[in-house]
Amino acid sequence: MTPTIRGPIFLIVATAVGSLGGCSGSQSVLDAAGVQSGHLQELWWIFFGVTAAVYLIVMTVLLIALVRRRRASTNEAPETKPEERREGRASNVVKGALAVTVITLFILMITSFRTGKAVDSLSAASNKVVIRVTGHQWWWEVRYEDDAFPSNDVSTANEIHVPVGTPVMVKLESADVIHSIWMPNLHGKRDLIPIHPTTMYFEADKPGVYWGQCAEFCGLQHAKMRFSLIAESKEDFDKWLNAQRAKPAEPGDTTAARGLELFKTGVCAQCHTIQGTGTSGRVGPDLTHVASRPYIAAGSYQNTRAHLAQWITDPQAIKPGIQMPMNQYSDDDLNALVTYIESLK
Repeated sequence: MTPTIRGPIFLIVATAVGSLGGCSGSQSVLDAAGVQSGHLQELWWIFFGVTAAVYLIVMTVLLIALVRRRRASTNEAPETKPEERREGRASNVVKGALAVTVITLFILMITSFRTGKAVDSLSAASNKVVIRVTGHQWWWEVRYEDDAFPSNDVSTANEIHVPVGTPVMVKLESADVIHSIWMPNLHGKRDLIPIHPTTMYFEADKPGVYWGQCAEFCGLQHAKMRFSLIAESKEDFDKWLNAQRAKPAEPGDTTAARGLELFKTGVCAQCHTIQGTGTSGRVGPDLTHVASRPYIAAGSYQNTRAHLAQWITDPQAIKPGIQMPMNQYSDDDLNALVTYIESLK
């Protein structure tokens, strides 16, 4: 194979591998787990098929031109006056290609409009689960609202639980700058703009744990603004929701009791809330059942004792620029505070 031809063929193969290399995994638009993401996945494959066909046609023509050029005699004088018949054929080919392009673009536009309508079809569904998601720098506040009994509202952070097979309405808002919520397995990207609330609808039809993230650059720790979405059976969802509505148990030993006092009398209570303790901070996440969450710091760390201690004492080392300050505790006080937080399940 000559170097002149080898280059374009390598480009074709490299592009194909690069296009499909990231098409699988737990966070992928090609692993649809819901009704809306299924429509978007179908649209993606249609666009991919059309663009792949165009790419192959263009590269084939390019290869043919390169082969013909190499076979042509280098001693021939350049052609300055092509045959009229050949010029007419070339003109017809260009006109035909233009017509096919216009028709293809029109079909893709109609297909895109139909997909958008299908994605919004759940807005008229009844018996929806209503969730309010607020974007902060750099974490997600998630609130389950009960209009009939506001005392049953549940507030959590960086995790969303939904029942499989049930429509979900998400009320979106931002507390500071522009954010964008993106759950590739369940829906497309939707912006959160300050003082301009919006909504989105989705329905999970496959249980599992899926990752979402902020898809609009929002500052220094934009990359560490993730959340997990747990799609589970209706029974498991109701069990989780009822557990979140319950107040945390009282400290079971003196160490945990000491941790509770440190929480209420220290800087923690200025920003965080634990239901039933008299604290009412609203700057940071609600910590009522923080020990039940698998991750802390918006998906940055697994929720382990060592990570909790590190997050409490030096959060700036994990997510520089966040509002949570460094805290200095003695070893005994830190042990007591972490022991208490680990009991908040």
